[in-house]
Amino acid sequence: MTDSRGYEIFEAGDVRLQSGDVFPSLRLAYKTYGTLSPAKDNVILYPTSFSAQHYDTEWLIERGGALDPDRYFIIIPNLFGNGLSSSPSNTPEFAAGAPFPAITYHDAIAVQRRLLIEQFGIDKIALVYGWSMGGMQAYHWAACHPEMVERAAIVCGSARCSPYNTVFLESVKAALTADPAFRNGRFVEKPVAGLRAMGRVYAGWAMSYEFYRDEIWREAGAASLEDYLAGNWDTAFAHRDANNLLAQLAIWQNGDISRCAAFGGDLDRALGAIRARMLLMPGQTDRYFDWRDNEAELDKLVHAASRALCPIPSIHGHRAGNPMRIPADRAFINRTITGLLQS
Repeated sequence: MTDSRGYEIFEAGDVRLQSGDVFPSLRLAYKTYGTLSPAKDNVILYPTSFSAQHYDTEWLIERGGALDPDRYFIIIPNLFGNGLSSSPSNTPEFAAGAPFPAITYHDAIAVQRRLLIEQFGIDKIALVYGWSMGGMQAYHWAACHPEMVERAAIVCGSARCSPYNTVFLESVKAALTADPAFRNGRFVEKPVAGLRAMGRVYAGWAMSYEFYRDEIWREAGAASLEDYLAGNWDTAFAHRDANNLLAQLAIWQNGDISRCAAFGGDLDRALGAIRARMLLMPGQTDRYFDWRDNEAELDKLVHAASRALCPIPSIHGHRAGNPMRIPADRAFINRTITGLLQS
């Protein structure tokens, strides 16, 4: 089904989630770029990151770039909770007072797989590429469906949410839910103060020590640190639905490729199931997904067709993996991903 705003909707029907709950009429919003080859061997899957919709990430899809729509058939599936796919903001049962079902990455990947098979007849993916929460989805794809994934690029992501990352997310939730609009487990109106506080917390973690020490924020045209924070972070999440943000935070915190029946919580076993060519690309100064987690994972990818750890040499912290306006980081990612696709 085509949405009036230019993307497609995959109607998944009533879906039983990992939790055992049934999500009625689950909907996956997605957009495609380029043309599927007759052999169906040019597929790139590009899942979305925290709070992002496909509009926010399609800047990386460009002619002559790594994700070139003239060469590849690129699919961006919108993660549940982002306001386009099924989310608190567009689920009638939630609006009527029912709790929003707990969704996991495993649930998301299962529906994405149905989309590829049922809608397009795709059984091989040349590359799953993802940044942040998108990178965690790419990792889940590689572990859970090794027969389908030929390459996976994990950009500023990890196989599971680390304790340090969990603490960061707790601070984000605490700032957001301290707003008086949060009542009985949900926001009853837009939490203006909570969203602003959330942005300020994000600002401290998203960028690096060096970024603030060397006043790199001046490159964005800010006259002072306060000017930078107010202009870039106070409104960073103002256009998002706060209940959607909480739903995605829960997915993020519970992210773990081994948390399923197939692996029984055994992370080494899950990593060992991966067969794809694996590129782990952390941000050198990222504080969300520390490069040392990827370093530890690398040695466990014992059956991967190839494996490489390639940190982004940047002082832009987590944002190095989504460098829309950072030319050097953008060039590094395009160059490295092009090499992976040519392997």
